[in-house]
Amino acid sequence: MTEVVARPNRSFGAPLLPGSRGFIIVLSMCMAVTAFGIDTILPAFPDIRLTLGLEPGAKSVTGLITFFFMGSSLGLLPAGLLADRFGRRPIMWGGLALYILGAVGSLMAPTLGTMFVARFIWGLGSAGPRVAVMAMVRDSYEGAQMARQMSMIMAVFIIVPTFAPALSVGILAIGPWQAVFWTCAAGAALVAALVTRLPETLPTAAHRPLSAGASWQSCRTVLTTPGTPGYLLSLTALFGVFMSYLASSEIVLDQVFELGEWFPVFFGGVAVAMGSAMYLNSRIVERVGLRRIVSLVFLANTAAVAALLTLALVTSGKPGFVPYFVLLTAVLFTQQMLIPNLNALAMRPLAHVAGTGAAILGMVAGVVGALIGGFIDRQFDGTVTPLAIGFMMSSLVASNAWRWAASQESPAD
Repeated sequence: MTEVVARPNRSFGAPLLPGSRGFIIVLSMCMAVTAFGIDTILPAFPDIRLTLGLEPGAKSVTGLITFFFMGSSLGLLPAGLLADRFGRRPIMWGGLALYILGAVGSLMAPTLGTMFVARFIWGLGSAGPRVAVMAMVRDSYEGAQMARQMSMIMAVFIIVPTFAPALSVGILAIGPWQAVFWTCAAGAALVAALVTRLPETLPTAAHRPLSAGASWQSCRTVLTTPGTPGYLLSLTALFGVFMSYLASSEIVLDQVFELGEWFPVFFGGVAVAMGSAMYLNSRIVERVGLRRIVSLVFLANTAAVAALLTLALVTSGKPGFVPYFVLLTAVLFTQQMLIPNLNALAMRPLAHVAGTGAAILGMVAGVVGALIGGFIDRQFDGTVTPLAIGFMMSSLVASNAWRWAASQESPAD
């Protein structure tokens, strides 16, 4: 565990040291504000179309989500390299400044194309806090304790986008759509102020040079560290099918079960279950042990996925909603217990390149996972069978990749 740098801190309160509740709360808020920029704008689409003179049902506004994700994904690696060069807090502040710039630029954009550019900048800014948070956790904690804190923080990252649209609807009830964007900018400004209370967790002596050769060496170190490629493959497989679930859940609920109007309730219920999984993981991982809990949860995940696939096959892809909902929730529950633990296992040997490691893990899992998810989505045939098969393939790849990774490491937990 890296020693925390005890620097004088110009803040409006006492420093929040690792191990304190306030430290984790502020890191969680950093993750929350990055997630907040994704789904908050969805209810504002009709008003944005009207303001920009688009057709009422124009699908082109969905590019506002796509460009945000593009910026967020492409910004991870530069943010990671910069975090290893200059420290964690400067990258948090720089990212949040870009985030605010993108939000304000989006609400002032005169055309949809200009708004796309601003949303890209907005997403680019979100990468800084995300990488810095993961690097700070790696700097400050080890093993199962690291997995515990990652679970708490990632639970916030999962749950916030679920409730963000509801908050947006409330804002739209009393103000214009621009107020939603101002709210995001104000939230980022508040978090930037709170970051002044965080210590710098990367000692000056551990700063890495930013030359092309040094950057390449950092990336190479991440990708060649024993075990890390396997954990990265496992995470990517899990993210791929999870992204397919996110993208297809509304159409599945509508076309398979004819319950499209209940989608917010369904989506929110599953999200609460996923957040609960991460919270449960945070409570038990230190007691059970990191390797053992991953082994047990993979067994539970395989059983849940097998049950879901069996249900899909015996009902020709159109099961009753209740058994489908129960088994799907079980599958996603186990997945969300696996993700923070696999992240912790992958990051454990990367203390000296934690920023770059967090960036590569997030970027590869996100970008390749999106491609995998898109492929699964294109197989949709009016039934839940393609998604169930996707979950099964993901589980098999992820569990075998984890075993391969674990075999390359020392047995110490």
